[in-house]
Amino acid sequence: MSKKNTKKPASKLIAVNRRARHDYFIESRFEAGLVLEGWEVKSLRAGNAQLTEAYVNVKNGEAWLTGAHFAPLKTASTHVSPNPTRARKLLLHRLELDRLIGQVERKGLTLVPLDLHWSKGRAKLDLGLAKGKKQHDKRAANKERDWQRQKARILKG
Repeated sequence: MSKKNTKKPASKLIAVNRRARHDYFIESRFEAGLVLEGWEVKSLRAGNAQLTEAYVNVKNGEAWLTGAHFAPLKTASTHVSPNPTRARKLLLHRLELDRLIGQVERKGLTLVPLDLHWSKGRAKLDLGLAKGKKQHDKRAANKERDWQRQKARILKG
C-alpha cells in the first residue's frame, strides 16, 4: 500500500510562504479562489508573486488577501496603472467563510496564506487556520530539525 503524496507538483506552485510554517502552528488548511485583474494573472503565469508579508483580513463577512505582492510585467498593460499590493478578495463558500470567521473571532486563531498555486487553470490560495508560535516553540522546532539533519548524515555515512 503506497502512501499518497500530498505535495503539489513544482510546476503548479507559484509562490510559497515559508515564514508561515516558522511562525505558526497550522491547524487546518482551506483552498480559496482569488479575484484577479488581467495583468495579475499574466504576472502569476510568469511567477512574479510574493506572499512573505501577506495576511488575510475578514471584513464585512468577506475574506481579503492583503500585503501580497504581484510584480507587474512591463509588457502586460499600457492603459492600466497596476497596484502590486492591492487587497484581493478571496472566494470561499459561505459555510467555510462562516466557520473561519467563528474560529478567528472566538478562538483567537489567525488566517495565514500558505501558498499560491494553479488548479485547473485557475489561481488558488491555500489558507491556514493557525495559532502563533512562541519563541521557545521556534527554538524547539529548530533543534528538532537540526537533529533530524544530523541523524540523516550519521546514517548516510
